[in-house]
Amino acid sequence: MPIEIDPTMHPQCAPLAWMIGSWAGAGVVGYPSIESRNFGQEIDVTHDGRPFLMWTSRAWLLDEQGNQERAAAVETGFWRPQPDGKEVELLLAHPTGIVELYAGEMSPAKVELRTDGVMRSPHAKEYAAAHRLYGYVKGNMMWVMDMAATGHALQSHVSAELRRV
Repeated sequence: MPIEIDPTMHPQCAPLAWMIGSWAGAGVVGYPSIESRNFGQEIDVTHDGRPFLMWTSRAWLLDEQGNQERAAAVETGFWRPQPDGKEVELLLAHPTGIVELYAGEMSPAKVELRTDGVMRSPHAKEYAAAHRLYGYVKGNMMWVMDMAATGHALQSHVSAELRRV
């Protein structure tokens, strides 16, 4: 599916242009300390002409019938594509007291990132590292995340498929 490039978008954001817009869908979350569950998610990605994208994600757990059961996660941040057209940074803040800095590589339909730094408030859960992969597949945003937290090694935590809305 061709991506239309907004002429007001900063040229450094071109490899991430496929992300711009609103997305909604569902996925699966689980971890040794979390029972595996289905969740719903909405993501909004915007720009204001400067060399970064603004990111907001909201997720909620789904009951067995697929209805919203309760809020699950919120994150907000910024994608910072670098001038070389290959490197990208992602800065994310969570209301749980965690701030993450990711670094990785981007291409026109794929972004792969690993945490370069994690900060936690004194009352946040133990969280050490993460690895995220985002892809533009047949017009959808697909993503997966591995996490190292609460004494567990880096392992699968969440995945989702979102459609443009």
